[in-house]
Amino acid sequence: MLYFVKLLVSAGFIVLITEISKKNVHLGALIGSLPVVTLIIMAWMFYESEGGTTKRLQDYSIATFWYVLPSLIFFVIFPLCIGKMHFWWSMTLSGLATFLAYLAMIAVLARFGIKI
Repeated sequence: MLYFVKLLVSAGFIVLITEISKKNVHLGALIGSLPVVTLIIMAWMFYESEGGTTKRLQDYSIATFWYVLPSLIFFVIFPLCIGKMHFWWSMTLSGLATFLAYLAMIAVLARFGIKI
């Protein structure tokens, strides 16, 4: 039952943001840029562990911070590509660039002794 509730709540946020974006792109982008997914995930992690996993929540939060930084490259490359090529090529190129940025971030952090 909990799995079904998690599925409905999580999918509901995506549908809500999509519907808002149809009427107001900027409001949809603002809501979509909020760490809603991360907050939901952390709430589920906390709930399912009965509040006893603060270390896991800490680790999750820190790892999310480091992974958000390279993900921003997607939002630089996609708008540059979408005007010049098909949507799916733009998504693919932006996704590939993001993946490479993740690898670079992991390598840079490892040099400083930070493991995520």
